[in-house]
Amino acid sequence: MTNAALDPSPVGIVAAGGVMPFAVADSLIARGIHPVLFALKGACDPVRVTRFRHHWISVGQVGRAVKLFRSENCRDLVFIGTLVRPALSEIRLDWGTLRVLARLWAAFRGGDDHLLSGIGRILEQDGFRMVGIKDVAPDLLVPEGCLTRKAPDERAAADIARGRDVLRALSPFDIGQAAVVIDGHVVGVEDIEGTDGLLARVARLRDEGRIRAKAARGVLVKAPKSGQDLRFDLPTIGPRTVEGTIKAGLAGIAVVAGNTIVVEPQAMIEAADAAGLFVTGLPA
Repeated sequence: MTNAALDPSPVGIVAAGGVMPFAVADSLIARGIHPVLFALKGACDPVRVTRFRHHWISVGQVGRAVKLFRSENCRDLVFIGTLVRPALSEIRLDWGTLRVLARLWAAFRGGDDHLLSGIGRILEQDGFRMVGIKDVAPDLLVPEGCLTRKAPDERAAADIARGRDVLRALSPFDIGQAAVVIDGHVVGVEDIEGTDGLLARVARLRDEGRIRAKAARGVLVKAPKSGQDLRFDLPTIGPRTVEGTIKAGLAGIAVVAGNTIVVEPQAMIEAADAAGLFVTGLPA
């Protein structure tokens, strides 16, 4: 992480899918900082992006992106939003990309964190500064403590501890950032389907009778990978996570405070309270 103050010039947001790029932009505006969105074709919402100054770029157009960053005087850059990893054959190469092709290929050979940090290093060598949510929009991070009326009980606390141990052990393999633990049993870990897919899988296993624990037992635990560059790909929760947790028959959600992004926090908390779930921010 960079803990330095942001440059007074505009902040460039490399905007992928979902609502987070726009939440970050709104947070910057509220603090008197001008955002410029560099919207990724095929990922960024073409309607919502029109609220902000923006340019369209394609994945792999490093040369075009660098020229646009400089033309907008964006020294500080943040990557945010959901993005399906493209195949190398889908990347539109320009001359600027060819210049760094060997380094880009090396970045693609690792997991998602390796990919994003690799692209970040390429841009930093061109004089830009990669910043994270802690730098640009700290108000979007989950605080420490229980956010809901219901709090984890002793059984849930044990499941949370087991989930954190599992995620810590999986970190070197860059697999995922979430696990579901029920009564001490690890019933699922996040894979390429993401957290929504993990919760849907747990719900299906319950329906099939493969999970026999009573409803309202078990926890979704989310945490960044050990050693992860916290400027990139932080875990995210929101109302959709609560919806999936309800369908999966779990008791609640536990995430690492200060290192987890929350989408639409008020709506998320209201949905959790209505369902009798807990959402809690864990000490880092």
